[in-house]
Amino acid sequence: MRYRGLGKTGIRVSPYALGAMMFGALGNPDHDECVRIIHRALDAGINLIDTADMYAHGESEEIVGRALKGRRSDIVLATKARLPMSDEPNHQGASRRWLVRALEDSLRRLDTDYVDIYQIHRPDPDTDIEETLGALTDLQRAGKIRTFGTSSLPASELVRAHWVAERRGLARPRTEQPVYSILNRGIEREVLPVAQEFGMGTLVWSPLGGGLLTGRYRKGQEAATHRSQYDFEHLKDDRRLDAVEQLIPLAEEAGMPLTHLAMGFVLSHPGVTSALLGPRTMAHLDDLLAGAEVTLPDDVLDRIDAIVPPGTDMGTLDMAYQPPAIRQRELRRRPPADRAAA
Repeated sequence: MRYRGLGKTGIRVSPYALGAMMFGALGNPDHDECVRIIHRALDAGINLIDTADMYAHGESEEIVGRALKGRRSDIVLATKARLPMSDEPNHQGASRRWLVRALEDSLRRLDTDYVDIYQIHRPDPDTDIEETLGALTDLQRAGKIRTFGTSSLPASELVRAHWVAERRGLARPRTEQPVYSILNRGIEREVLPVAQEFGMGTLVWSPLGGGLLTGRYRKGQEAATHRSQYDFEHLKDDRRLDAVEQLIPLAEEAGMPLTHLAMGFVLSHPGVTSALLGPRTMAHLDDLLAGAEVTLPDDVLDRIDAIVPPGTDMGTLDMAYQPPAIRQRELRRRPPADRAAA
C-alpha cells in the first residue's frame, strides 16, 4: 500500500480502508470468519478500519475489537454515532448528551480506550452544530478520540462547521465520509473541493455503487446475491443499469474486472484519501485486494466521463442521506392558508 495523508492531520492511511458494515447480522454472522477477513486485510497493508455503533446494533464493533487484540496500536480505527440505537428518543443524534454516552459504549465494544476518528454518521438538523463541535472538542481533549469528522455532510454545512469552530475556539472536523462512485459523482461539484480547501481527509463509501459495479447486476437479469434479498430501488434503476452495461465492456477492454475499474476510478481523484471496501466474504476481499495497484490511464477516465459526466449522480443510493426538505414534502410547501393569502 502507498499510504496517503489523512488531510492535514499528520496521520497516514492506506488508500483502501476496510469498512466493517457487513460483519455481523447485516452480512456475515460468522464472527471467526469476520476476524479472519480483518486479519487478511491488515496483513495486506490496510491500516484503516471503519465501523459504526449501529452496524448490527454494535455487533460489528465487537468483532472489530476482537480482531484488533494485539494489533490496536498500528491501526487507525474509525467509528461513528448519530443513528438510533434503541427506541428511546435520546439514544440517537449529535447532542452532547448522546455522543458522550455513545462513545463510551463504542469504546467498550471495541475494547479500546480511544478511537482515532470519531464521525457523526449523518447530519442532525435538530442539534446546533456548536453543541456537537463542543462535545467532540471535549472528547478530543480528554484523549478519548484523536480526531473527528462527518459523514454525508453537504458542502454548505461543512463550511458552516469550520466557520463555527473558528469563531468559538473549537476543534474542527478533519474528515468527511461521502458516497462516491462512478455512478454517484455529485460530490465532485462542491464537497470534494471544500474538503480539499479545508485540508480534510475524505473517506468515500460505496465505491462499488451500492453493488451495481460488481458486475453481478445486469439489465433484464435476476441477480442471486446477498444484497438482492433487500428491496433496494437503486439496484433496479434503469439509468444506473444502462451505465453499467456501458462500463462492463470498457473494463474488459482495459483488461480488468469491473470492480477494479470502479476502485481505480474513485482513487484517481486527488481529493479522495481512501475508499472503503465492504467485503462480506474472504473471496470479496481477495477480489478487491487484487486490484490494489490499478491506476487508470487518462483515456479510460475520459471514457468514464463520457458515460457518467463529472459531477453527475445517476439516481440515488437507497442508503444515501437526503435532507429533510427532500424527504418530507410539507417542508417544501407553504400551508394552504398561506398560499391562499399570497
